[in-house]
Amino acid sequence: MAYGGASLGPAAAIGSSSAMKQVKLEKESELRIEVSVNNSLRLRLLNGNAEIFGTEMPPENWLIFPPRMKFAIFTWYGATIEMQDNTAETTVYVADETPMISYVNVHAVLEARRNRAKASAGDADTSQGPRVIVVGPTDSGKSTLSRMLLSWAAKQGWKPTFVDLDIGQGSITLPGCIAATPIEMPIDPVEGIPLEMPLVYFYGHNTPTVNADLYRVLVKELAQILERQFAGNAESRAAGMVINTMGFIDGLGYDLLLHAIDTFQATVVFVMGQVKAFSTISFVNIDKLCSMLKDALKQKQNVDVVKLQKSGGVVSRNSKFRAIARNQRIRFAEVKSYGSTALVWWWARRWAREGGRGGGPEKVGKEGKKKRKCGGGGDVAPRVRSHTEMGQQRRVRWRGDRFLRPDHNS
Repeated sequence: MAYGGASLGPAAAIGSSSAMKQVKLEKESELRIEVSVNNSLRLRLLNGNAEIFGTEMPPENWLIFPPRMKFAIFTWYGATIEMQDNTAETTVYVADETPMISYVNVHAVLEARRNRAKASAGDADTSQGPRVIVVGPTDSGKSTLSRMLLSWAAKQGWKPTFVDLDIGQGSITLPGCIAATPIEMPIDPVEGIPLEMPLVYFYGHNTPTVNADLYRVLVKELAQILERQFAGNAESRAAGMVINTMGFIDGLGYDLLLHAIDTFQATVVFVMGQVKAFSTISFVNIDKLCSMLKDALKQKQNVDVVKLQKSGGVVSRNSKFRAIARNQRIRFAEVKSYGSTALVWWWARRWAREGGRGGGPEKVGKEGKKKRKCGGGGDVAPRVRSHTEMGQQRRVRWRGDRFLRPDHNS
């Protein structure tokens, strides 16, 4: 993928050591980084203010990013970043053209809707905060925008709910699952989304084409559980939700998008893609998708369809890279809940052995009887619900200390 920014050569780096270098960022600029394949990267904020996917960097604290990680550091008013890279294989460049202004304007609109919903907590019709669903093709920045909107909202004291419908990668737990969790503080740029209390449903495939009916059933049940939670919690209802979707937008994928919009009663649809026609195919698809969604949702007066520009820092990932990322998620993800770890890992190991295709029937014993199919092979897979495992009935916890931080523009 071609990069549209200034690479950091000797003129852009400050410092004498080959392993240590400092990068000075001007206001409203972005440092885009792709960590090397075999080595981690250490960096810290020396001065100024900067954020990674909406989460402010702590000053003077070293952050360690694992191999293959791709991220961007953005500053509103200027900052100096110090990096330690012993391999010189990490790709680093600065970009001064980013869509961050449009993203933060979107956040401001959502913030106003949350405040309006909180002010009318007694009215069932107007007390619902924004329900945002982010759609677009693969590698269009859907997960990045979702993390930004969630972190900015948490920084303002809200506790929005993050819903992940992308079974191909899995932002909350494991690939092959759909999940939801409240976000009580800005998302850690290294550790990612906390796993203390996710609501998880296992699907068992990395594509919905294997069993679309099962996928619809799980999405519907997840939405119903969240609806009951919102009915009993005015604060979470006003905070709303952010829904991340798959990059499957054609044919069946489009039908599933409409199903998710209707099931979760989304009020805002963000269509991610390349607005500038650098890529003719991407441009046409996004324009067509946005038009189709507006036509399909025109009967719903309270649904806004908004097209947002894809960031130039979004990196295209081939099928091999995606497979490696899925294996890493399965290997290193740690589900911390009431006894659900063993069950989730049993499914995950079997799913990995069978190449992410879900399980087919197996013969057991001399009689040759068939076991129940694993995943989406015809039967509905068991639900993995972190708050109801091992007979321990409890409600999803929405409480927690409010994480107050200065406004990101201050």
